[in-house]
Amino acid sequence: MARTRPARAAGPVPAPGIGRLLAGWGFEAIVVAVGALVVAVLLRTFVAQLFIIPSVSMENTLKVDDRVVVSKFGGFTRGDVVVFVDPGGWLPEKPRTTDPLRLTLEFVGVLPDSSNEHLIKRVIGMPGDHVRRGDDGRIEVNGTPLDEGGYLYENDGVRVAPARVAFDVVVPAGHIFVMGDHRDNSDDSRCKLGRDDPQAAFVPVDLVVGAAVAIVTPFDRMTTFRVPDTFADVPAPTAAAPAVGELLHPEPGC
Repeated sequence: MARTRPARAAGPVPAPGIGRLLAGWGFEAIVVAVGALVVAVLLRTFVAQLFIIPSVSMENTLKVDDRVVVSKFGGFTRGDVVVFVDPGGWLPEKPRTTDPLRLTLEFVGVLPDSSNEHLIKRVIGMPGDHVRRGDDGRIEVNGTPLDEGGYLYENDGVRVAPARVAFDVVVPAGHIFVMGDHRDNSDDSRCKLGRDDPQAAFVPVDLVVGAAVAIVTPFDRMTTFRVPDTFADVPAPTAAAPAVGELLHPEPGC
């Protein structure tokens, strides 16, 4: 008969060394950091992006240094405040920061975009819309005057005029007509009419980043945005949008 060796009593399992523990924790930290970075980039690319307001053109709706969240889904319509890429010639040349840390934080969405290639304005006309300055000085869209008292710039009880120079246009297909809320300090679609290339007044839809949905800082200015009620009264255009913008009454200046 074969002799069996008695089983050896199991001893205590040695604890993992400190090096192994640190390596495990380090790996987990890297995985978490990479995952967070991927999520941040995806959110910035497909969901929302933060922008900082650089000028007074949208006062008092937006003020200099406001941080604004812009939604990249859901589209936009008349009356929305939108961010768009400079179509060319709207903004002066300005060098962008070369600080690698800031550029990285902007890329992942931690800091607002500080580039000089974006503008923010209010959409007044969509493709096919007939936009003009009426005889009474108010802006008309498809024959309906806008009541802009709720958002035009006002100081000491004096509100800026909706437009000081007459214009009359039909917005081409795939484009929008935009204006700043501080009409006396906004270089917008009106100002491009009557210049060398009046078609530059119309912003291509594919350059629109998205609609502004909220101010997030400063905290005392936190608010959300909605389309002003006056735009609900604007009817749809009566004809298909032209391939090229129709300039029925362009004048230089704004």
